[in-house]
Amino acid sequence: MAVSRISKEDLKQRLDGDEASRPALADVRRKYAWDHSTLKLPGAARLDPKAPSTAGLSKDRDLVVYDSDPDEITGVEVAADLAAAGFRVHVLKGGLPE
Repeated sequence: MAVSRISKEDLKQRLDGDEASRPALADVRRKYAWDHSTLKLPGAARLDPKAPSTAGLSKDRDLVVYDSDPDEITGVEVAADLAAAGFRVHVLKGGLPE
């Protein structure tokens, strides 16, 4: 399943916009990368990429997932599963390095 991607510029614009259009953020990095990183986006929820829990996520709000891979491999996998479950999900182009 193809997933939508969002650029860092588009994400910033949406995060700076009105609250109704702000997407939720989900960090889907593997546990080691999450635990040992000093870079975390404010307000992002951590979803385990092997078993992402959708508790607390709304299907009425866009969701942007990101990982630490510039090729977004994990992000795309998780996003495809979330999209199949009915979420409006996008992957951050270039991952967290962007």
